[in-house]
Amino acid sequence: MSGEAASGSQWAESGLERPCAHAAPEVLVLRLDPDLPLPAYALPGDAGADIVSAVDIDLGPGERASIPTGIALAVPAGYAAFVHPRSGLAARHGLSLVNAPGTIDSGYRGEVMVIVLNTDRQDRVRLRRGDRIAQLVIQRVERAAFRAAPELPPSVRGSGGHGSTGGFLAGAPGAAR
Repeated sequence: MSGEAASGSQWAESGLERPCAHAAPEVLVLRLDPDLPLPAYALPGDAGADIVSAVDIDLGPGERASIPTGIALAVPAGYAAFVHPRSGLAARHGLSLVNAPGTIDSGYRGEVMVIVLNTDRQDRVRLRRGDRIAQLVIQRVERAAFRAAPELPPSVRGSGGHGSTGGFLAGAPGAAR
């Protein structure tokens, strides 16, 4: 059964309305290392396409590194690629991305680099060439027109910043424990 037929029957059987299909943006990939795979989605419905390390690397606790992926992209105008951490690496090894998500603008043509950080306080993280290290999410983006204003219109939130809406009380003085 074709993927199209399979997905169509899944929607029919679920009783849910099938989402509007649209053409996926085409992202051109230059293989700087022909032995490494193109970015690829692991499962149907995944938002992020896995990208891999082009090198072996060993990160001690607290160390960071910029890891080459062996690919360069041509993201279409009106889109950007965002480099996100892989949740399994974060949960099991404490590996995170320093600038998550990393932004790849449509005009950038250099090698995609992934800036990783070993947040574990004791264990080293060993990545091998070909290991999936991050995910690329391709999203439509808008360019805003910025205009100076003498004042901003009021809002419910106002100037309340970091933590102003609550949600974490465990460390607050007088919070129930």
